Amino acid sequence: LLDRGRCRAGDTVLIHGGSSGIGTTAIQLAAAWGARVFATAGSADKVRACEKLGAVRGINYHEEDFVEVLRAATGGAGVDVTLDMVAGSYVARNLEIAALEGRVVVISLLGGARAEVNMGLILTKRLTLTGSTLRSRTVAQKAAVAAAVRQNVWPLLAAGRVRPIIHATFPLAEAAAAHRLMETSNHIGKIVLTL
Repeated sequence: LLDRGRCRAGDTVLIHGGSSGIGTTAIQLAAAWGARVFATAGSADKVRACEKLGAVRGINYHEEDFVEVLRAATGGAGVDVTLDMVAGSYVARNLEIAALEGRVVVISLLGGARAEVNMGLILTKRLTLTGSTLRSRTVAQKAAVAAAVRQNVWPLLAAGRVRPIIHATFPLAEAAAAHRLMETSNHIGKIVLTL
């Protein structure tokens, strides 16, 4: 959100997968930084959870088209920053609803690695389509990310303005049960294994 998406106060932000561990944290961070946050989720309970965490509007992607909801909610202006863990068919739709100078940050490929992109939208709206993963970064790059987290995120955690959302904990010996819960997609936030 901060590094690749350049999220700042006043931005309109869309978080896909808002009830996931990453999504619940991203909603809280963007809201704490002064952004107007929208989030997609797959059930009414998950939408309500996103709104309790700071999203001004949750969007149930089984019942609503996020592009249409955001077009109406922004008066056609669109979204400044999108955090996308779906990719696939969502990429074209993210570009469609992006505001002028919008930034779309892809962080996972749950919907597939391939997408058809309208380059005309990228040109005319002056969009940034970028991606990010930690795995392939050097130790020095990971250290820079850690330093940015210490500066921009840790104070919010220490002040209690942002908190991890833990759905359930399992002893390490019950990791299979934790995976079964994760596969149901019935959780909100993180599933934690304890030692």
